[in-house]
Amino acid sequence: MGDSVLVHPDGKFIREVMAAGAGDLKKCYQCATCSAVCELSTDGASFPRQQVLAVQWGNRDKVLEDPAPWLCFYCGDCSTRCPRQANPGETMMALRRYLTAQYDWTGLSRLMYRSAAWEIGVLAAVAAVVVALFTMPRDFGFQLLARSPEAWSTVRLDRFAPKEIVHAADRILAALLGLLLFSNAARMFHLLTRHKGLPASAYLTRIPRVLMEAITQKRWKRCADAEGLANWRRHALLVSGYATIFALVVLFLPWFQVEDTSFRWASLLGYYSTAILLWSTVSMMADRARKRTEMHRFSHLSDWLFPMLLFLTAATGIGVHILRLTNQAMPTYYLYMVHLAIAAPMLVVEAPFGKWAHLLYRPLAILVAAAASEGNETRA
Repeated sequence: MGDSVLVHPDGKFIREVMAAGAGDLKKCYQCATCSAVCELSTDGASFPRQQVLAVQWGNRDKVLEDPAPWLCFYCGDCSTRCPRQANPGETMMALRRYLTAQYDWTGLSRLMYRSAAWEIGVLAAVAAVVVALFTMPRDFGFQLLARSPEAWSTVRLDRFAPKEIVHAADRILAALLGLLLFSNAARMFHLLTRHKGLPASAYLTRIPRVLMEAITQKRWKRCADAEGLANWRRHALLVSGYATIFALVVLFLPWFQVEDTSFRWASLLGYYSTAILLWSTVSMMADRARKRTEMHRFSHLSDWLFPMLLFLTAATGIGVHILRLTNQAMPTYYLYMVHLAIAAPMLVVEAPFGKWAHLLYRPLAILVAAAASEGNETRA
């Protein structure tokens, strides 16, 4: 990213980034201390100084075409070492919120980041749809249960939520989630590559390496002290728990949700993912509440909602399991409905439109940055 002076800075862009959380960027005098102390900043991908400069100049296009905001793992070193207390790390976080809204073709991300009422309202609307599905259709939920007297005293989830219907709904939900996530990612890729002039092979040949990066998040380890490494391990476990439960529900539900409560292999995976999700989300929320480190000092609503929803999904899921084992029929049905009314909004709202989308955006940015860096070396 060059440092050419702009003749007509985009004031609206500056205000939008500041509204996303970059309120201290005007304090920055461009001493470059932040980039000097950042272990991940390189000549080819220098941050956060150049990104702060682009915002100060109101250069929207430079930010839209720059993968660097996603290369930052917000360890907080740049903010703690800043002599002006300009919080460059938080500016990078604000840029990620701003960019998430720019990639979203529906406009929901923008509305949700600007208004807590919108974010809570969209989540509540999806939850209301789930509740309606349990109360209205003739062959599902409470309407179906009314025609199954034996299921009132003995837990029969198949008489309340037939797994064939639930499995079909899960696949529809997964398809919707994939459509939203990958269509937004396609917009991101277009913005990042539109003026780089690299052939498709420059990106395709690097996909395996980037996939490994996405799975291991090993770049994070390069900028982490002992405490940062603990955060990295916790994050890796959280992703493993989330991926496990997602696979069980979307791919293996016929083997996971069965009326026989005896031990099965899927039960072990379910216990693992539940334990990991409960532990990691509680510890993450506790760190944010205590503002334990620099990366926890500024917390947007979106930073809270996803771990909260993950925790509630895991807690209600294990609650349903316990109620089934103790044969509490009606409590099982009600809690199962609540469980899905939490899980569905988390997946279709927070994953594609909120902070969790970085699990796709960050590897994509690493891919573009790697291809662009090698392309520049080749041209040189």
